[in-house]
Amino acid sequence: MLKLGSILILFFISEAFISAQEMNTKLIDPCLDAKGNAYMDRQDAAFLKEINDVLTQYPPSYPAASERKGALYLLDAVLHDKYAAFRKPVQRFYRTRLENTLSEIENTKVSEGAIIWKLYNMGFIVRTKSVTLAFDLVRGSTAGSKDFELSDETMKRFVEQCDVLFISHKHSDHIDKGVAQEFIDNGKPVVAATQLWKNDPIFEKITHLKREADTKQTLPIQNGKIYLDVVTYPGHQMSGTLNNVPLVFTPEGITVSHMGDQINEGDFMVDYDWIDNVAKKYQVDILLPPCWTNELYRIVKGFDPKLVIPGHENELGHPVDDRVPFWGDTEYLELTNDDLYRSDYHVIQMTWGESFHYIPVKK
Repeated sequence: MLKLGSILILFFISEAFISAQEMNTKLIDPCLDAKGNAYMDRQDAAFLKEINDVLTQYPPSYPAASERKGALYLLDAVLHDKYAAFRKPVQRFYRTRLENTLSEIENTKVSEGAIIWKLYNMGFIVRTKSVTLAFDLVRGSTAGSKDFELSDETMKRFVEQCDVLFISHKHSDHIDKGVAQEFIDNGKPVVAATQLWKNDPIFEKITHLKREADTKQTLPIQNGKIYLDVVTYPGHQMSGTLNNVPLVFTPEGITVSHMGDQINEGDFMVDYDWIDNVAKKYQVDILLPPCWTNELYRIVKGFDPKLVIPGHENELGHPVDDRVPFWGDTEYLELTNDDLYRSDYHVIQMTWGESFHYIPVKK
């Protein structure tokens, strides 16, 4: 039989072991101790305050203020922590910026041109005088933290501000079934490819436009008060994933194209049959491509837009080496982005919650 002293020693050892286990489960980064994690939080808070201050003082413009480059690169560093989405300073930064953007959208009327707001990943909202378009609108669930993603109430308010939702393809960082359902419940069209939610009742409520290059189709919005012309280019993310690339014609004559995860490579290059020829048929004002696609410069030349705003930087559900940073990592990723940035095209880098007012040059 164990003596009382031995029993107490075993008790305290087991308690210490359990406490250590409990502490480890609470550590954001298990490779760091509690002090190390606390330091990372303090550092993130300091860096994100500086980033926010700089980006507020120097909003998106063309050409960009030189001060923005350092702020965006510092943001890359913060967000390339594997556990960034679980850190409270990052959560506050994201949610505060997006909630402020929502308030801005709710209080903004456009009298000329178009305002483009960048949200999470490939999420954009574009507003002209008469219409508001949403593309790949998501709350940020793929980041993996409930404390990071936006609330249902916030997403409902975003939906209230929009007339239509275009979803590029089926991947989880581009779709949000709750958001799509909210559009449908409010009588607002959701336009997507046929691979989305095929075995779900929502499928029948989604608008499936023909995926045909150069075929203009009519899309009623605002309960039929306004009709948009839309060309849905038959894009792909490689051969297996249908990726809609809509070119939307607004009543004001401004054209917007959102590219989702458009990419061809290797032996699968079929989409360049239409990509290389878009500008020969239509004038494109605003192009919203993914920053990581392998032939970005060629794509931009095919569309020949007046303005390019890339998306998909720093998506926190991706592995660290695949969270494409603002600094590019172009050599490792074998991208042509540097050629684009050296060209005469107007390219503007924006992060979560930023906006740019595009005004077409009058002829």
